[in-house]
Amino acid sequence: QMLADGFEVISLARRAPAFSHPRLHSVEVDLADRAATAQAAREAVERFKPDTLVHNAGVILPARLEEVNLDDLDTLVSIHLAAAIILMQAMLPSMKERGFGRIVLLSSRGALGLATRTSYAATKSGMFGMARTWALETAPHGITVNVVAPGPVQTDMFHEIIPVGSPKVEAVAAGIPVKRLGQPADVAHAVRFFTAAESGFVTGQVLYVCGGTSLGGLVL
Repeated sequence: QMLADGFEVISLARRAPAFSHPRLHSVEVDLADRAATAQAAREAVERFKPDTLVHNAGVILPARLEEVNLDDLDTLVSIHLAAAIILMQAMLPSMKERGFGRIVLLSSRGALGLATRTSYAATKSGMFGMARTWALETAPHGITVNVVAPGPVQTDMFHEIIPVGSPKVEAVAAGIPVKRLGQPADVAHAVRFFTAAESGFVTGQVLYVCGGTSLGGLVL
């Protein structure tokens, strides 16, 4: 969607995108590795001076409370929170210089609570407070900071929990108020709203793109 709207896009991910585009630049980096993330961020800023960050990294690592592994918690802190801080610290000077910036953190409806999501919910909900703090600090510089919190969306991550073809896929969809699973385009539409230049009067907000599941219980 960002490419279609004319953006130069830098993908920082463990794997290169499965497609190519003249304005798509791939950097293979594990965002759980803080030193590697900082190096990738420095190089991206030196080359492109980006003014928009969409932090769309996420790992679940589910476990019941009795089985929560603190090493897993540390990994999710690095991916969901520390990586965002490292990227923003690298990008902020050029954003301030330009007097414009758009930051979107991808959280989750699971931040409101979901069985087996101790580490995931803790770190994804941590994005809320982080975004509100950044929004206050950066607003005078023309920079906005917002959060998109998706519900059940059919992605590889979703199907790592519920396999493709499982009867549970239909059962989850039936339990969603709008009676369908989300699609990546649903999330992209919300992200595109927050990254638009016209959205400069919206900051520090959380938008649930969840088919209504943030209104009540959700069972996966």
